[in-house]
Amino acid sequence: MWKTIGQNIHKYKSYPRIVGETGGKDFIMVHKSADAREVATAIVRGAFEYQGQKCSAASRAYLPDNLWNDIKKYVLEDLKTIKMGGTEDFGNFFNAVIDEKAYDSITGYIEKARGNEMNEIIAGGKYDKSKGYFIEPTVIVTKDPSSVTMCEEVFGPVMTVYVYHAENFEQTLELVDSTSPYALTGSIFSRDRFAIEMATKKLTHAAGNFYINDKPTGAVVGQQPFGGARGSGTNDKAGAKVNLLRWVSLRTIKETFVPAVDYRYPFLEKE
Repeated sequence: MWKTIGQNIHKYKSYPRIVGETGGKDFIMVHKSADAREVATAIVRGAFEYQGQKCSAASRAYLPDNLWNDIKKYVLEDLKTIKMGGTEDFGNFFNAVIDEKAYDSITGYIEKARGNEMNEIIAGGKYDKSKGYFIEPTVIVTKDPSSVTMCEEVFGPVMTVYVYHAENFEQTLELVDSTSPYALTGSIFSRDRFAIEMATKKLTHAAGNFYINDKPTGAVVGQQPFGGARGSGTNDKAGAKVNLLRWVSLRTIKETFVPAVDYRYPFLEKE
């Protein structure tokens, strides 16, 4: 968009402004002190509500090895209970993805992940478009924190998990911050306030909307102004008063009640 505007700048009477949000690779970062059940629920809701088809959907998670087995157990148990089907039945937590183009893109990512020996698909991974574009909620565990589904936006029901050594929390924060070009949403789960403060500080530029002990999605209009920077957009915070300033042209007025009648300033007089 900037390139197109730049090439046509001579057509504008004023310099145009761009306000926008362009995507995300949203994360759940977990400290060793977190509650495994809470984390599992955040993963299932954050990654699979709306079939993962929203810019803020959780799509990568960094889990400490001391909690991994419990989180895995809870997630798999939840996925077994999820009903999939049409939107007419409100009992269906999970529906079809929006169209064939999305279906092809998402399943392409799943197959790329399946073909990487560093990955293991522990849930889902199947899909069918014979009657609607249905893709199972898919969980991938990777040993490569730079694998494709850890870095690129999938925009579908695919969550990739990287299990880190529980004592490497600070180093993993740096990994979270540097992995993706996006910086839309993210969350930290911890019962340790020191760890929460560290994550909040170190991930300042990793997420425009940051959540503490909650899934990184579901911003409430009017309460949580939304937007991210880096590759995620201009971070003008839709829903915030400050956003309105991006759409106006400011004007300053000065009125003088006693105009000058001599161009000379006092300092010009000879002593």
